Amino acid sequence: MRVDLVPDDLWERVAPLLPPAPDRRHRHPGRHRVPDRTALAGIMYVLRTGVAWRDVPAETVGCSGVTAWRRLRDWTEAHVWPRLHAALLTELRRADLVDLDDCAVDESHIRALKGGGHVGPSPVDRGRPGSKHHLIVDRLGTPLAVTLTGGNRHYVTQLLPLLEAVPPIRGLRGRPRRRPRRLYADRGYDFDKYRRLLWKLGIKPVIARRGVAHGSGLGKVRWVVERAFAWLHQFKRLRTRYERRADLHQELLDLARDIICLRRLRKSFRNEQLGRYMAL
Repeated sequence: MRVDLVPDDLWERVAPLLPPAPDRRHRHPGRHRVPDRTALAGIMYVLRTGVAWRDVPAETVGCSGVTAWRRLRDWTEAHVWPRLHAALLTELRRADLVDLDDCAVDESHIRALKGGGHVGPSPVDRGRPGSKHHLIVDRLGTPLAVTLTGGNRHYVTQLLPLLEAVPPIRGLRGRPRRRPRRLYADRGYDFDKYRRLLWKLGIKPVIARRGVAHGSGLGKVRWVVERAFAWLHQFKRLRTRYERRADLHQELLDLARDIICLRRLRKSFRNEQLGRYMAL
C-alpha cells in the first residue's frame, strides 16, 4: 500500500468511524479480508488520479479496484464521511479556524458520461448530460457542505437544501452553530422569494442584483468559494462524473471535502509549531 495515499492523521480519524468487519465463516473462511486502510488507499487512488475502478494497480495500491468500490459502497451506507466531516469541523472551530458569520455559495457544472441519478441536460454544455456541484464555504474557504443535482436544476432552488446540509458545528461552549449571519452569492441567486426565506431563517442575504453593472464588490468575499471549487476539482475523479450511482459520486465529493478540511488543520498545526520554534 502506498503510504502517501492514506496518511496517519487521516487514518486515525477514519478508523473509529468504520463499520466492523463481518465475521468470517469457521469451516470455509475463504480469502483473508483486505485491510480497511488498504481499501481506503484504493479509493484515494481513484479519487486523485481519476482512473477507472478496473484500472487500479493492485500491485501498487494493495487491493483491486473492485474491492475498493465495494468498500466505498459499504461505507456509504454507514455514513462514514458525513460523520468525519462533523468531527473535522468541530476540531476546526475549536482551533478558531471556522468563521460562520460570513458564508458564500456557488455551483459548478460537470459532465456525466454514463448517466444515472441526478443527471440532466446541461444548459451550458449544449444540452449534454451533466450534473452540478453546489458548495457553501465559510469566510475562510472551509467547505461546510457540498451537494449533487442534475445539470438542469437551477441552483437557486438548491440554496435552502444546501443550508440544511450544513451539520451542527460544535467545538465551543454553547449551542452548535450551523447557519451563517450573512450569505454572499452572485446574481444567479437574485430572487426576492429566496431573499425573504433567508431573512426568515435569520440570515442576511448579500446577493448581487441582476441588470446592474458588474463591480458590486462582492468578489472580495466570494472568491473563497471559487478557490474551494478549484481545491475540489484537483481530485480528477470529480472533474467528470463517471459513477452512475449518485450516492457514490456524492460520497467521493464528501471524501474530497473532508480531505480539504484536514489540510486546513495540518496547515494550522504547522504554523503553530513554527511559531513555537521562532519563540525559542
